[in-house]
Amino acid sequence: MAPFDIAAFGPVASALTFGLIGFGFGAVLELGGFGDTRKLAGQFYFRDLTVLKVMFTGIIVAAVLVAGATAFGLLDMSKVWVNPTYLWPGIVGGLIMGVGFILGGFCPGTSVVAASTLKIDGALFLLGALGGVWLFGETVGSYQAFFLSSDMGRFTLDEWLGISKGVALLLVVAMALFMFWGGELLEQRFGKGLAWSEIPLRPRLPRAAAAGALVLLALVVAARGQPTPLEKFALLGADAARPVAERGIFVHPAEVVALRKDLSVKVQVLDLRDEHDFNLFHLGGARRVDPAALTTPRTLKGLLDQPASTVTFVTANGEAAALQAWKALKASGVQNLYVIEGGMNRWLELYAVERCVAAPAPQAAAGDEGSDRLDYRFAFATGSSLPAAWPELATSRGFRAPCSAPVSGGEGHAAAQGGHGVTWPTYTFAKKVKLQSKAAVKGGCG
Repeated sequence: MAPFDIAAFGPVASALTFGLIGFGFGAVLELGGFGDTRKLAGQFYFRDLTVLKVMFTGIIVAAVLVAGATAFGLLDMSKVWVNPTYLWPGIVGGLIMGVGFILGGFCPGTSVVAASTLKIDGALFLLGALGGVWLFGETVGSYQAFFLSSDMGRFTLDEWLGISKGVALLLVVAMALFMFWGGELLEQRFGKGLAWSEIPLRPRLPRAAAAGALVLLALVVAARGQPTPLEKFALLGADAARPVAERGIFVHPAEVVALRKDLSVKVQVLDLRDEHDFNLFHLGGARRVDPAALTTPRTLKGLLDQPASTVTFVTANGEAAALQAWKALKASGVQNLYVIEGGMNRWLELYAVERCVAAPAPQAAAGDEGSDRLDYRFAFATGSSLPAAWPELATSRGFRAPCSAPVSGGEGHAAAQGGHGVTWPTYTFAKKVKLQSKAAVKGGCG
């Protein structure tokens, strides 16, 4: 599934690939006449709207192809760079660039095209652009708070409007076609000087046919819809499924405890159980998340924006629900993601709570394995108030005393010290967590 890792072919192949793409882009701009300031500036006077039509043609054709490739499982959109949105700095920067475009007749990209054909105005504009880049780099520290303000992250139209990607695609295509139609009318009025009464409103047949074909493709993509996270995981193939089959994603509770002691690592635990079971017992610092809301844009944004030193564990009472969540999040691009082996049932087996608080439930005693039910019956809700919720902490921590009886002498307790000063046994485990740095994927234009 695309995108493919070009860097895997080596730095030379990577540089040549991107160089060819850049050269091809520049050649297309030059062939389209975008190295001429008169054509570029003509759009601001409605005399020549070639720039608008070419750019929006590129936008809607690319949008249909990208959405179509994603819908049919050919492209993993979570691995495609989308420029983060900084709303107000973006608006101010757009205005500054627009003023420069009108005054100079170039944008940064077209100035490179003009300079490459030895146009003096293009070379001077490019020098000015480079001077502006230098000035920005030297002064950005004085207004960095504004420069980094209104950070909305990866924010797309469908998220903003609260609609599906297919409907957003249809709206973008419709908007572009309306602008093409309106642009043609303006060119005839202000470029050719025709009176409004002389301008035909009906587009010519070839253009109407092309527009109809594009709308049809957009309708097909919208009707197909985007794959669900689990469908997307299935499309990732054997490489994604192998860690599950080899149980490489299931981490022993003792390794989770060891990581929680490691100050160089940030550990977050997503508890997928319902509120009842979560309130009975959960790990210290764990966050309860509704599985249905796990892959919503808001939740995903928080998970994707975590530092590279973050390890995320998903857990439930057993492993089944956590595994489904792991697949959905993995398909959505969340890295350093693991499942707590055996879930909370296994955790309570290794880090037991006092018998006056919880005891094995009947179904657990009957060997009801593999379910996502809690195998313990609690006398009352403990939340994260018991030592078993924080086994990485020193025993001097002041936990509340749930009962006067000593801590149960199950497998998880090698010794009991004064009822609440618990010394946990040392478990052996095979280390499975391997921190992966985020892919240095970047992009942008201009």
